[in-house]
Amino acid sequence: MEERAYWVYLMTNPTNQVLYTGVTGNLARRVWDHKQKLVEGFTKKYNVTKLVLAEPYEDIRDAIEREKQIKAGSRKRKIDLVETENPEWRDLYDLL
Repeated sequence: MEERAYWVYLMTNPTNQVLYTGVTGNLARRVWDHKQKLVEGFTKKYNVTKLVLAEPYEDIRDAIEREKQIKAGSRKRKIDLVETENPEWRDLYDLL
C-alpha cells in the first residue's frame, strides 16, 4: 500500500457482520492494536480484527472529513464501498 501521512480505514470481524470506521496516522500500528485487542470498546467487544479498506490522505482534515462522511452513510453504502474496492473482503493487513 502507498505510504501516506493519514488513513481512513474500515475493519470488520471474521464473519464480516460488524463494520468499524476509523482514522489514523499510523495504519499498520493501529490495525495491529485492533488485532491484539488493545483498543477498548467497540472493536474489542465485537472482535473487529480484519482490515478491509484503507484510503490514504495527505491532510488530516481531509481524512477526518472522509471518516465523518463514511460514518454518516448507511450500512449498505459501507458494504458497497468495501465490495467495490475489496470484493473478496480480504484482510489487507499483510499488504501494509
